[in-house]
Amino acid sequence: MKLPMTIGKQMKILKDTRMKRNLAILCLIAATALSALQVAQKDSIPAADLLEAANFCGMKNTAFSDGESLTIKVYYSALGIYVQAGTLTLTTNQTTLNGKPVYHAKAYGRTLSSYDWIFKVRDSYETYMTTTDLQSQKFVRSVQEGKYTSNENYTFNNTANTVTSSNKTIKVPDCTLDVVAAVYNARNIDYAKYSAGQKIPFTIVIDEKVHNLYIRYAGKETVSTKFGKFKAIKVKPLLVKGNTFSGGEKMTIWFSDDGNRVPLRIESALSVGSVKADLMGYSNLRYKDLNSRVN
Repeated sequence: MKLPMTIGKQMKILKDTRMKRNLAILCLIAATALSALQVAQKDSIPAADLLEAANFCGMKNTAFSDGESLTIKVYYSALGIYVQAGTLTLTTNQTTLNGKPVYHAKAYGRTLSSYDWIFKVRDSYETYMTTTDLQSQKFVRSVQEGKYTSNENYTFNNTANTVTSSNKTIKVPDCTLDVVAAVYNARNIDYAKYSAGQKIPFTIVIDEKVHNLYIRYAGKETVSTKFGKFKAIKVKPLLVKGNTFSGGEKMTIWFSDDGNRVPLRIESALSVGSVKADLMGYSNLRYKDLNSRVN
């Protein structure tokens, strides 16, 4: 069955711009929205321009629960018309790792089956975090993007401040997170402590490199979703110019302004086109419903 010209053309652009590795990251962005925050170089955040960071060394979980599940649809546009390109599922379960209780959070991103003939993506990102302060203990990434496959496995030693992969061990600053753990930490930030425009810095490790990032708190506003209108916390993470992102603060994320802090919507300009992601389903929230709903 032939795709309509506009959709087919957009999917060709999606393929031709080599977004194979990035679509999965876009899906993770969607949830997360923070892994794909794209990595900022260490010198990209002037120390004098940063306020005191959220206490990522002692973050307490008040936002998500054992058994939570979020479903997010990711849309891509190159010609002004958004078409669904993939889905992202986020799940969280409490388990044990090395005899200690941990949260196991998993982000699974995939292209729609109808687009697999163009470019097939099946990506999985997993984190194991301490239940006491949401610090990374283990990170696993399994990627299948077209003919490309990759697997990564990081072990965090929070006492020695090291991260060990299959290739090497690197030193990291206190409270360095993996990208998925960063998302769950971000959901637990007390944004009431910040004024619109202030930056909240944090550190992640990915691709065996340490990167400093920040989220700019942009205030509050109302957004319309499948589930109605919601009061939302608006943030803008730093993006670095590259093959996919045009750089700067071009991404906007809206978290529900309630105890659950779920990502309601994500929008970002890309080097070619734009992407948006919307929350389409949820279950087993920590608080029974999204009480930030205004209608």
